[in-house]
Amino acid sequence: MKPYKAIFLDWDDTIGDWTTAEHKAQQDIYDHYRLDRLYPTFEDYLNAYKPYNLELWGRYGRGEITKDWLHFERFYRPIEGLPVTGDGLRDLAHEMGAEFLRLTNKYFCLIPDADRVVKYLASKYPLTIISNGFKEVQYYKFERAGLASCFAHTLISEEVGINKPQPGIFEIALQRNGITADEALMIGDSYTSDIAGAKAAGIDQLWIKGDGLPVTEETATYIVPKITDIMNIL
Repeated sequence: MKPYKAIFLDWDDTIGDWTTAEHKAQQDIYDHYRLDRLYPTFEDYLNAYKPYNLELWGRYGRGEITKDWLHFERFYRPIEGLPVTGDGLRDLAHEMGAEFLRLTNKYFCLIPDADRVVKYLASKYPLTIISNGFKEVQYYKFERAGLASCFAHTLISEEVGINKPQPGIFEIALQRNGITADEALMIGDSYTSDIAGAKAAGIDQLWIKGDGLPVTEETATYIVPKITDIMNIL
């Protein structure tokens, strides 16, 4: 293993359990806004929301759309069939988006053992968070997790003006740490945003791929199934 001088970390679904918070928040959205009028089951609603949301995040990562458009459009498209007149549908989509962020904060939790792993890493390396998440919720999560003091630097894409996987955001992280690309390691769960982005910037990668996922041709410097495996490498 290289003698790394700094570790870069993704947040959502690497440290914070975004998947659980999102699922619970969407269940509340479905129930409160009576989306069974369009979708007979909650799963039907998720099947309409999730692929389009993923597409929008990809476009956001490439700099093709703004945060505000993503935030609005991901709720507007799935509810277009509701019997609402005038600007009511647009207002409803904005309201649902705001409520969704509030609920994801309410249901925030960490990935199991993430607290222990982050504190372990912080005892050995300066840590930098690199996140595409919205700043108004990300900083809340850092503080609520009690981990804010573990991070030497925090890069939120909308604050620096560059999104993952664009190499520029990783280059800013290198500059802030005063190191070169071969002295850093990026840890994340998303191949597209975290691993491919770090590769493009010439940075080694540790991919938390998860158990039971299909075998793919995608590679990384290190691949582990769970976050605690990091401590066997670093």
